[in-house]
Amino acid sequence: INPRFIAQTDNPSLNQTQETRDTVFDRLVEELHKRNMKLVLDIVCNHSNPDFDGKKGELYDDGVKIADFNDDKNHWYHHYGEVKNWEDDWQVQNCELSGLATFNENNTEYRNYIKSAIKQWLDRGVDALRVDTVKHMPIWFWQEFNADILSHKPDVFIFGEWIYSHPSNDRSVEFANCSGMTMLDFGLCIAIREALGTMAEDGFHLVQNILDQDHRYCGATELITFIDNHDMHRFMSLNPDPDIIRLATCLLMTSRGIPCLYYGTEQYLHDDTNADPNPYGNNDPYNRPMMESWDTESPLYRLVRLLSGIRRLNPAVSMGSQWQKFLTPDVYCYVRRYRDSVLFVALNSGETVTLEEVDTELPDGEHTDILSREKYEVKDHKIINLEIKAKDAIIISHVGERVKGQTIVRVQLNGVETQPGEIIVVTGDCPELGNWDISKAYPLEYINTNTWFGEIPFDESAGKLIAYKYAMWREGQSPLRENLVARRWVLATEGTVKWRDQWAH
Repeated sequence: INPRFIAQTDNPSLNQTQETRDTVFDRLVEELHKRNMKLVLDIVCNHSNPDFDGKKGELYDDGVKIADFNDDKNHWYHHYGEVKNWEDDWQVQNCELSGLATFNENNTEYRNYIKSAIKQWLDRGVDALRVDTVKHMPIWFWQEFNADILSHKPDVFIFGEWIYSHPSNDRSVEFANCSGMTMLDFGLCIAIREALGTMAEDGFHLVQNILDQDHRYCGATELITFIDNHDMHRFMSLNPDPDIIRLATCLLMTSRGIPCLYYGTEQYLHDDTNADPNPYGNNDPYNRPMMESWDTESPLYRLVRLLSGIRRLNPAVSMGSQWQKFLTPDVYCYVRRYRDSVLFVALNSGETVTLEEVDTELPDGEHTDILSREKYEVKDHKIINLEIKAKDAIIISHVGERVKGQTIVRVQLNGVETQPGEIIVVTGDCPELGNWDISKAYPLEYINTNTWFGEIPFDESAGKLIAYKYAMWREGQSPLRENLVARRWVLATEGTVKWRDQWAH
């Protein structure tokens, strides 16, 4: 959706309609919010337009030219030519991408302008930002940008596109951990495309190899996951089998991270012109066709609707840890777990197979597969002789009690190493945290070797200033407290907030 789309009778000035908010865009935002939907705005800070008929990087604010690449009196742009060596970080950050006029982030006038422009859109009701080409600007710029944007609208969600990011790439990991925003998870995307799109020999091992590196991220559960986008072949151009796109969608919607579904996927939309089997390939513009139908009864549409509901209902999917339970190139079983909520997933990209037993971590008793509605008996948390049909999936959801409170703090702690049996807790000077009684501290959940997470409900202390710190319960030993005086936080009177902390050594 082009946010600058206006009706013939609309005033085209964003500035002049900032108070009246009476454009088509404003009505779109209003209707979305009525339906509890959010709007993500795709923005770019790195560059302006390439050369069109001798005009390059001409930037206008409400009709008034404020910058011109070819007459750059105020140094709004870099002038270093095209990137020639993509392994040279300086070139990647300062030279041009495909002839696009590259902004000079050292110019405070430019920085103030771009931040003020984005704040205008946020004031119009935009809920989240998808930021383009983040690898082409230095991390200090993004830290300043996000600090200002989050000060302006603290609840805005921001994620960046670092193309072909990977957990083994130090710079992209640094961006995810230190920039102030999360990012699109290209590593998992390519692994899924290889495992299911091209049916690579290693299959699901490729997916697990990426998840095994989640400890490199401070917030792996907040990475934006996807299986295709506008810069690559659509998934179904790699593999047109509707059963396989169904498996890929099940994997995407139930794995850690926040899934992002490319438009038309739920309608099996794809145009294979100029496509090839390369999972990195890009047959633009044929990967961006117009919608051909809107069938709310298509199997994939119904699957997405079903799994979206599970993500809302079961906190293990949106916030929990992920544990591999069975793995071959063709078969992948895993569990999502948070508190007493569990989601068990079994995927099979090959022929029908029977697993002698598989640990589900589900409570004992009868459970129903949400896809087929078949019943399964769980004993000692296991399913015996589990048959998974060819190119099929089984998903079983068990929802425990949700955390409830006037104010809920979602706590994320990184940078602490624990051994089996050790538990990270939050202690503090309020009743919800035990009034510094370490035995009454609030325990967190293990996510991976770098992350502990939990939701703490505050009622009596809501709206008050509290002090807190982290500690470690250790079996047979005295607790270990982190090495700092205390952290201080004024709790909101209601709602949900998030703490992102590093263990103080």
